[in-house]
Amino acid sequence: MIPDELFPIVDEEGNEISVAARSLCHNGKSKLLHPVVHLHLFNKAGDLYLQKRAMTKDLFPGRWDTSVGGHIRPGESVEEALKRETLEELGLKNFRYLLKRKYIWESPRERELVYSFTGNSEEIPVVNPEEIDDGRYWTIQEIKENIGKEIFTPNFEYEFRMMV
Repeated sequence: MIPDELFPIVDEEGNEISVAARSLCHNGKSKLLHPVVHLHLFNKAGDLYLQKRAMTKDLFPGRWDTSVGGHIRPGESVEEALKRETLEELGLKNFRYLLKRKYIWESPRERELVYSFTGNSEEIPVVNPEEIDDGRYWTIQEIKENIGKEIFTPNFEYEFRMMV
């Protein structure tokens, strides 16, 4: 995480209109809309891979979250960001993916334009310890049993409810 990293600022259609520092986008006041990618990685059994956010993260450290999640860089395409983040976080180069939806997520600290994908891979995910504390496949039932217990990020719970 780079505190002064620049994020693209976009309109509700995803068109880049300017750039701003991460600290400004996450300050809870500006609510500048910035784009992110999320990947929900499933195995052949239909289990969903989740990552446990590193304790160094500024938002929801230590909570379980989408398989992959990250900010799009200025000038970067959604697909480029998805491939970069998946390689950085899980070490996966070969995976299949499908855009499921695009929506705006607003939390007390930020406002994001989320590009949410589902996908799968024959490769075994290997977590990057600089990005993620842990990762594993969860059954859908296991996730359902833990919704609302402050184990997952609020954004993951929202997306999960849209998926099932």
